[in-house]
Amino acid sequence: MESSAAGKAGNNQLITVIIPTLNEEDSLAETLESLSAARGRFEMIVVDGQSTDSTRDIAARYCRTLTCPPHRAMQMNYGAEKAQGEALLFLHADVVFPTTGILSLEAALADPQIVGGNFDILYEGSGMASSLFTAINRWRRPFGIFYGDSGIFVRREVFQAMGGFRALPLLEDFDFSRRLVKSGKTVCLKDSLLVSARRWEEHGVFRTMASWFFLQTFFLLGVPAHLLARYYLPIRRQPLSSETVLESAEVESKL
Repeated sequence: MESSAAGKAGNNQLITVIIPTLNEEDSLAETLESLSAARGRFEMIVVDGQSTDSTRDIAARYCRTLTCPPHRAMQMNYGAEKAQGEALLFLHADVVFPTTGILSLEAALADPQIVGGNFDILYEGSGMASSLFTAINRWRRPFGIFYGDSGIFVRREVFQAMGGFRALPLLEDFDFSRRLVKSGKTVCLKDSLLVSARRWEEHGVFRTMASWFFLQTFFLLGVPAHLLARYYLPIRRQPLSSETVLESAEVESKL
């Protein structure tokens, strides 16, 4: 199902918004509702990782819904394979999308030198933790550091040339953004995504920060992602199964 916003922007290229999900019934409806209200020419695809809650039923009310094994990188690649758009936007299922976000993305991609980029982030809540993580995100972006929660977008031909997301059990977004920055000019759009604070609300601020620092540092030092996945703090009701992690390790060893 293509968004009702499609076709409103004349000759602007079609953008495909891809949302990987796994048991996201608590947040998905708000994300899709905000996205449906966006202006511009786009389609939405939810790629569900075999949820056991009502995620797929919620998604089906808003857009085309695909199903594949629960592995976020593979889910996003599958969505990209089925996409019709000339540009791809990958969103998490716990964000509120700005009304002008698609229009800003279209304007950015009007510059042929731009290969992709991401959005600014505002973490929900008025507490110190939300302000701190928002500030950290804005500080690191000029250094080319950004993650999937900031809504990574990329031209379709660039995505294909990069080989899509590597089949890693975690940090696939960090890996992709690093390769995207190396492939050409990127931009951070000023439109802000409102992102859920559920991770540190569930695990605590210091534990969350320590986990991020530990995982990213050792990933950059060359520790295989499937080993680091053992120390990942899940927030979904069903984390990656051991079979999925082993499958990822097999794929990763061939990269």
